[in-house]
Amino acid sequence: MVHSPDRARRSRFGFTLIELLVVIAIIAILIGLLLPAVQKIREAANRMKCQNNLKQLALACHNYHDTTGALPVAVQMVPSANRTWATGTNFGPNWLVLLLPYFEQDNLFNTQSANINSYMQNGNTAWQAVRGQKINTLLCPSDPGNVQSYAGVGGGWARGNYACNAGGIHGPLVGWTSTEGGASPTNDTGWGGLPTNWHAQGVMCINFGHGVARIPDGSSNTVMLSEVRTGSHLSTLDPRGTWALGYPGASVVCGQSSWDCTVPNTTEENADDCEGCINDAKGGMGAWPGCPYQQAQSRSRHAGGVSVAMADGSVRFVKNTISQAAWWCMNAADDGQVNVN
Repeated sequence: MVHSPDRARRSRFGFTLIELLVVIAIIAILIGLLLPAVQKIREAANRMKCQNNLKQLALACHNYHDTTGALPVAVQMVPSANRTWATGTNFGPNWLVLLLPYFEQDNLFNTQSANINSYMQNGNTAWQAVRGQKINTLLCPSDPGNVQSYAGVGGGWARGNYACNAGGIHGPLVGWTSTEGGASPTNDTGWGGLPTNWHAQGVMCINFGHGVARIPDGSSNTVMLSEVRTGSHLSTLDPRGTWALGYPGASVVCGQSSWDCTVPNTTEENADDCEGCINDAKGGMGAWPGCPYQQAQSRSRHAGGVSVAMADGSVRFVKNTISQAAWWCMNAADDGQVNVN
């Protein structure tokens, strides 16, 4: 039997405009439901990668300790180096430069090994030639600003998201210098309503690296490394998050539980005191413009807190809701307190 063309055309089926719009709406709803889940999974993966970076650096610190008998210093500084202004001064290699051979960066270290190793004898700043090298282990994948270099102090400084803990208090002593050489300042002005007899020795300070077994409060109770955010989205001259620059906010946290810099990711105005910083308190990057290097808080792009590496090498996530007292005790190597909430 032969079918007529008219009958064949009449038997075809298709979508009406309304049906098509319904299908598009359903797809849009499904995408809307899936996107937050995808973003959540991506952030979980980023946080895991960030914590793995911290773990690698903590292991490098311990390997350095096994070789030298102490953790690396936060930064080497000859007597003539300015402790609070980086511009125009001859500051030395920081803890990450010293650690380079211990986390598979031997080639970079070897390009300047003679200058790095001789800095404390001659104050030569030629070691700074390593500053422009981007190192993936030093970058948190959640921080989009770490691709832009720091333009200060000669420019070309690659970014990084990890800092050592120098402890210290802010006022009347300047937080950054209060622990130089392993000094142990006390909270003698009672910042934050905390007891005036609490100490705040650091773990890695100016010209000082603790022995792991000699940390008074114990290595499992004391922060050794933590995250910092880069400040490049505010200004290329904001030094926060600069891996080879051994100053507060760049690769060091200090005084991070005293005065106006109380807890991780604080949104307090003027919290960080770092040369060239831009104040963005609402964005979690409060700073006092015009200040020299004095104080800097642990910060991250992860929702709800920051990742830290304790001095025993373990890695934890500390929530922003931690009390100031507990945060003080986690960062102070010799506070002598237990079970502080």
